[in-house]
Amino acid sequence: MSGRTALAAQPPDRLAGRFRLAYPSGFALDVELDVPARGVVALFGASGSGKTTLLRCLAGLERARGGFLSVAGEVWQDEARGQFVPTFRRPLGYVFQEASLFPHLSVRRNVDYGRRRVAPAARRVALEQAIGLLGIGSLLDRMPGGLSGGERQRVAIARALAASPRLLLMDEPLSGLDARRKGEILPYLERLHGELEIPLVYVSHQADEVAALADHLVLLEEGRVAASGPLTELLTRLDLPLARGDGAAAVIEATVAAHDEFYHLTYLDFPAGRVSIPREDLGVGARRRLRVLARDVSITLAPQTGTSILNVLPARVTGLVEERPGQVTVGLDAAGTALLARITAKSVALLDLREGKSVFAQIKGMALLD
Repeated sequence: MSGRTALAAQPPDRLAGRFRLAYPSGFALDVELDVPARGVVALFGASGSGKTTLLRCLAGLERARGGFLSVAGEVWQDEARGQFVPTFRRPLGYVFQEASLFPHLSVRRNVDYGRRRVAPAARRVALEQAIGLLGIGSLLDRMPGGLSGGERQRVAIARALAASPRLLLMDEPLSGLDARRKGEILPYLERLHGELEIPLVYVSHQADEVAALADHLVLLEEGRVAASGPLTELLTRLDLPLARGDGAAAVIEATVAAHDEFYHLTYLDFPAGRVSIPREDLGVGARRRLRVLARDVSITLAPQTGTSILNVLPARVTGLVEERPGQVTVGLDAAGTALLARITAKSVALLDLREGKSVFAQIKGMALLD
């Protein structure tokens, strides 16, 4: 079966594509995609790995010879059949690194510009909904020149949403923001993830952004797909670079179980048990994603007493990799949730850690704030 035919057979809940491009600089993109057409798909990799080029292919801004693209069952490109839907006819929204707002239009008119691009019968996102989701109601009468970087990006995202896209593309929308502004806009992106059914392809080289937002991860290296799969699986695969370095982390998907008003704690449940974090204003039953850095996880052979660490979870060792001399990353399975722990080689020897051994993972509550 040819690659084109195999891709064309994808069901309507998939985004499938095949792109090959070569540039005079020597860089080449050779990518085949088959990812969910729902939730957030993150394109992750170092600078120069091909993330933005691939996003431009999805948008139709780059045309790959022999290329193919099907989004939720609708073919946007099939070069073998001479089919190519130009960018302006693709029902997508594109948010660039720079907000690129129209400086002569107010916030309200910038957002409305996106809505007016769509025929009334095709509008699926109301103007008020886009404004509310991004929290820009108080900014509507202001001009772009008077907005902060984070506010400008929120307006740019609202404008893209107002166009009722079937696919939303974001190219490192937080890269130009400082830590404070980035912290302000991330909750709005998380809100989009939770409340909209529009699939989002998100480009980033920042592991914390990907861990906070993504459902599916595509790891790019030198123009090729090194790995593709659910975020929770790829983050903790010991054979991938994501599980190495200071940013190595796992993700816990938990549910708010209760609040402790006396000690100002919030309790969250997930299959491995219950963890506590500093008090958050979330309703019981709300979903909360926690990023657990490998360096914040320690291992013990038995539950400890006389310790300040409250989060102690039973786990099983799934693998060990020596990242650098004297430092080992340990893969753990806590009732189906993958975790990572970075410890010394001496600790591995003293605990006699090996694959399959039962242990307990200890996580500081203050480390679960991402």
